[in-house]
Amino acid sequence: MTKILVDGAEVDVPPEYTLLQACEAAGAEIPRFCYHERLSIAGNCRMCLIEVKVGGKSGPKPVASCAQQVKDLPPARDNMLNELVTKSATVAKARNGVMEFLLINHPLDCPICDQGGECDLQDQAVAYGRSGSRFEENKRAVEEKFMGPLVKTVMTRCIQCTRCIRFATEVAGVPELGATGRGEDMEVTTYLEASLSSELSANVIDLCPVGALTSKPYAFNARPWELTKTESVDVMDALGSAIRVDARGEAVLRVLPRVNDEINEEWISDKTRYAEDGLSRQRLDRPYVRVNGKLRAASWDEALQAAARALAVGGDRIGAIAGDLACAESMKATLDLFRVLGSANTDCRPDGAKLGGGARQGYLFNSTIAGIDDADAILLVGTNPRVEAPVLNARIRKAWLRGAEVAVIGEATDLTYRYAHIGAGPQSLGQLGAVAELLKNAQRPMIIVGQGALARPDGAQVLRAVGRLAAQLGVVREAWNGFNVLHTAAARVGGLDLGFLPAQGGKSAEEMSQGGLDALLLLGVDEAPLPSTGTVIYVGTHGDAGAHRADIILPGVAYTEKDATWVNTEGRVQYGRRATFPKGDAKEDWTILRALSAVMGKTLPYDSLAQLRAKMIADHPSFGQVDYAPGAADATRFDPAQLGADGSISNEPFRSPITDFYLTNPIARASVTMAECSRLKRGAERVAAE
Repeated sequence: MTKILVDGAEVDVPPEYTLLQACEAAGAEIPRFCYHERLSIAGNCRMCLIEVKVGGKSGPKPVASCAQQVKDLPPARDNMLNELVTKSATVAKARNGVMEFLLINHPLDCPICDQGGECDLQDQAVAYGRSGSRFEENKRAVEEKFMGPLVKTVMTRCIQCTRCIRFATEVAGVPELGATGRGEDMEVTTYLEASLSSELSANVIDLCPVGALTSKPYAFNARPWELTKTESVDVMDALGSAIRVDARGEAVLRVLPRVNDEINEEWISDKTRYAEDGLSRQRLDRPYVRVNGKLRAASWDEALQAAARALAVGGDRIGAIAGDLACAESMKATLDLFRVLGSANTDCRPDGAKLGGGARQGYLFNSTIAGIDDADAILLVGTNPRVEAPVLNARIRKAWLRGAEVAVIGEATDLTYRYAHIGAGPQSLGQLGAVAELLKNAQRPMIIVGQGALARPDGAQVLRAVGRLAAQLGVVREAWNGFNVLHTAAARVGGLDLGFLPAQGGKSAEEMSQGGLDALLLLGVDEAPLPSTGTVIYVGTHGDAGAHRADIILPGVAYTEKDATWVNTEGRVQYGRRATFPKGDAKEDWTILRALSAVMGKTLPYDSLAQLRAKMIADHPSFGQVDYAPGAADATRFDPAQLGADGSISNEPFRSPITDFYLTNPIARASVTMAECSRLKRGAERVAAE
């Protein structure tokens, strides 16, 4: 640690801190446009100028505080600590001059700029701007750029801070943005005027400190002060990214990231951000009952009575499958009801993944998402994290940039970082070669197995093979558990924690989907094969595949319309918050099951969300550990070699379960924005193939 003075106050800071960080550690506010703590230092804008005093004397000129570290300061002289001055007249004059230059060519279009009210340049101009301009020449104008369906450009506003360029190159790993020209002719643009291809591309909107890059789907929809802001949890993948849902009235207008260093840092995927328009399209807002082969609108009483009659046979003639977007409360209520009805046929794995039934470590991302930052050797098995969890993929890329070695067994595709491709299928698990020694000798080795390896007929055998490999290589050790399962469904870990699995003698989701049951309840199941016989009761939000097959539709609510519990891939319990009210006559899923149980004379023992959560925690204590990731807890008592089952393994190559990143769930498939992104992506892939 190094002692310095900041505006006369003594602080002790690490020597690797920049002067800007040292000033902020002392409570001083430093304006900036180009500096961002998660990007490399560019030193472009010069707005963060401060004075540095050595031996009580100021240097010849102010210095850019973002571009110099504390350890680079000259040695203290005359027994006086070095001092950083942020509020002197010299500093104020320097910043005023920088602001005047920044505004020379900036257009005066704040009233029509979507960045208004959230603009760093606007805020800093209040503090450091002049009351008038001395610039009389014509302002420059810059031609607009095409960056795809998500990012709207007004490049005349650009101040060349290069945050977007650095993000695309360093974090997203897709260097499609750059600068051309010099001086006044400098322009930020995409190469060949192409659409941005990264699944994280829209984060440049949050990074842009002016209105040069704004949200195209959100353009001219609302001002920030008109919106109700609700902190919640993302369900588009299994990461549980921290988000903020901004709504006006009944409509969700945008989704933004919240800072959470343990999970998503401050990034979210484009699907998380822009699938929100699917929340208002193709919605189920009233119950339906199929009569004479056609669905017709019905009252809640009529629909619940029909569902009760269908489930009245009970026992092994009925079953329930939970989909990828089911919250923990709805699965708990469904599980309790079907156990009371005597049914063992319950499953939360519509994709057929061979997971669950044992210790939690067997289906969790045990190293934790933040633990990727510490990994020095990573083996990916049957997963494509770029489309299954883009934010987690950015973590892996960050580890790779730091020096971690990455190897892949599965599809050879662009993951935004270099890796050793060992093979395409499970036979490669025994052919690691030098990678085996690399993992064995690593301080923090990590194996990440995806659903492409587990959601197949021999998934249990593949899991056993991967578990044995993890044990042989010492991936699980004291204070470190490097065995990780990467899920793709937000509901999956919660369902496994609840034991939403076939009980003794019960049928799996695959078996129930083949038919043979008198009645099957689908809790938002739209991505799995559905039976052609029997009565299908669908509890869900959209007119998707499950609703098309259903005989009885009980409309539920989306994740933004309820208070709900979610468990992410690392086993972290999080609470989502309601941002808007349900559509039409739709009701929260667990209340539908509670009402159905009353109609059937099997009333569930809870009448409120608080009572349901209390029972859920009593039956499954892990749900009481909110915002806690188990990590390496009890790692020494976990033997990955015991996972799965023995048996033969097919040589069929591993394939990611996600074939189209933008259309993975009913909300995304109802989104016009996601449909356009998918169309452009397929077009680009066809051009590349030709």
